[in-house]
Amino acid sequence: MRPLYHGIVMATLMNVLIPSAVNAQSKTGQRTAVSAQAGEFAATDKKTGELPAEAASTTDGIAGWISGNFTRDIDKARAAYFWVASNLKYDIANMFALNFHERRADKVVKALATRKGVCEHYAALFAEICTKAGLKAFVVEGFTKQNGFVDYIPHAWCAVRTDGEWHLYDPTWGSGYVANGKFVKKISNNYFKVAPEKIVKTHMPFDYLWQCLEYPVTSSEFIEGKMPARNGKQPFAYKDSIAVFETQQEMEYYAAAVKRIEQNGLRNSMQFDRLQQLKMALETDRQNKHVEAQNRKSEIFNNAASKFNRAIYYFNEFIDYRNKQFKPEKPDADIQAMLDAAANKIKETDSLLASINQPEASLATMVQDLQQKTPDIGKRINEQQEWLRKYFSKGKAGRKSMFTKYTWFGIPLN
Repeated sequence: MRPLYHGIVMATLMNVLIPSAVNAQSKTGQRTAVSAQAGEFAATDKKTGELPAEAASTTDGIAGWISGNFTRDIDKARAAYFWVASNLKYDIANMFALNFHERRADKVVKALATRKGVCEHYAALFAEICTKAGLKAFVVEGFTKQNGFVDYIPHAWCAVRTDGEWHLYDPTWGSGYVANGKFVKKISNNYFKVAPEKIVKTHMPFDYLWQCLEYPVTSSEFIEGKMPARNGKQPFAYKDSIAVFETQQEMEYYAAAVKRIEQNGLRNSMQFDRLQQLKMALETDRQNKHVEAQNRKSEIFNNAASKFNRAIYYFNEFIDYRNKQFKPEKPDADIQAMLDAAANKIKETDSLLASINQPEASLATMVQDLQQKTPDIGKRINEQQEWLRKYFSKGKAGRKSMFTKYTWFGIPLN
C-alpha cells in the first residue's frame, strides 16, 4: 500500500460513528458480526463470516482468502469492509491518544494483534487488505462534519477503485458509534462504496485530490454547507492526478499536496497543522538531501585524494626504478605501464575533482588546493613520458648514456 502520510489521523469525537463491537464467536474461533447485512451483499457478508481464524492473523492471509473466494472487485472490497468492521473493536480509551509518527505498517500490525483501534487503524487495515486483494486502495486523511458542526480532530477513511471507478469507504463510521461513553455495535452500509459527491458533505480530505470530484469542494464551501461553484472553473482531472500520484515519490506528492491544500483554503487548525507537517517534512528532506549531497562530495574528494596519492606513489616508483637504471630489467611495455599508471591516476583525480559542484566552503578549499597540485605532478609525468619515448628509440649504448639522477616528486633523492 502506498501511504499518503507517515503521520496519522485521529479518531472522531464522542457520538461519532466508530467500529462495530462483536458479541459472537464463529465456529472457526474468529470474531464475526452478530448477523450479516441484508440486501445486495448479504451473501458476501455471510461468506466473509466464514473466514478461518488461521487466515486472520495477517493481511496476507485475509486478502488471500478473500481473493480465493471472490472474483468481483466490489465483493472483495465488501469482504474487506465487513471483516474489518466486524473484527476490530473501537478503542474508546485511546480515542484521543494520537501518534503522529506511527508507521502505517505498525498500525496494521497493532490492529491485527489487539483487534482494536481508532479510525487510523481501521483505515490502514482496510486499505492494506484491499490492496493485497488486488484493488487500488489508499488511506485518506482529513476532517469531518456532523450535524452541521466540524469536528476538531482529524479522521481517516479510504479511497478504493473498483471496476475502474473511485469510491470512498469509511470502515470506522460504518462499524458503530459511541454514545454516552460506550461503544454501540451497528454495522452500516451508509459508508460502504459511497459516491464522492455524497460523502464530501461530511468528509473533507486535507488534499482535495481525494475528494475524487471533477469540481472539488473548497474548505469554505464544506464548512458552510454549500455546493461547489462551477461557473468559469475548469474541471479537475482527478483520475489523471491520482495516476500521477501513484508514480510520485513521497516528497513529490507532499509538494503537490501542499499546493492543493493551500489552493483549497485554510479554515481550521487541523488543515494548518497538516500543511505545516508536510512543509516540515519537505524541509527536513531538503536538508537531509543537502547533507547527503555534501557527504557524497566529500567521498568523491577523498577518492580523488587517494588517487592523487597513488599517482605520486606510482611516479616515485618509476623514478626509483629509473635511478637504478631499470635494474633488474623489465620489458619496455612493463616500464611504460609504470608511468602510465601514474598518468591515469592523475586523469582520474582531475575528473573526480571536476565533478564536485558547489561544495561547501571547507571542502571547496581542499578541492582548490588539490587542483593546484595536480598540474605539477602532471607536468613531471609528461616530462618522463617524453624522456621514455627517447629512451625507447635508442639502442643499448644510447639508452645507457641517458641515465642521470632524478628527483622524486617533492622529495630530493640526494
